[in-house]
Amino acid sequence: MFRSRSKDGPAATTQVAEPQTRDPQAPKGRPTPKRSEAQSQRRSLAKAPANRKEATKRTREARRTALARQREALNSGDERYLPARDQGATRRFARDFVDARWCVAEFFLPIAVVILGLSLMPSMQVKNASLLLWLGVIVMIVVDSVTLSVRLKKELRERFPDDSRKGVVMYALMRTLQMRRMRLPKPQVARGELP
Repeated sequence: MFRSRSKDGPAATTQVAEPQTRDPQAPKGRPTPKRSEAQSQRRSLAKAPANRKEATKRTREARRTALARQREALNSGDERYLPARDQGATRRFARDFVDARWCVAEFFLPIAVVILGLSLMPSMQVKNASLLLWLGVIVMIVVDSVTLSVRLKKELRERFPDDSRKGVVMYALMRTLQMRRMRLPKPQVARGELP
């Protein structure tokens, strides 16, 4: 390993080319730019803002265009620009699964307004009826939500065995609480149409 080569074997000779250096007295071939010119040229290459006000304006404009693109995606259902909570095949399937069926929870707000109106009536019988109606609506929402979550979990296990299903059922249940026309992203399937 550390022995010297035998005198019999040919010695490998490598010639290292010396780097060509420029004579310090030779001209560069171009004039040296002024400092202000060099700084402005660097800024234009880096596309950096000239001052803090301009940087704030650029970031605000970029945020505004990103939000506009996201709003457009929520209306059209374009998967590329949706918010992170709505992206993915499992979330899309959950949205379509919820939008394809009637849910009791989506009528919660209108029913709550009716029950509130009935509870303000002076008659005690109407108030008792409104409380029973309130209890009945809550029981129907719980039963509907449990059946939806069981069916959705089963479908997700069959269709997406390898994908992460964390939070998808809760995402679908929160979507059932919104009235159909208020849901974002907008529903992409008709009622009764299987996803």
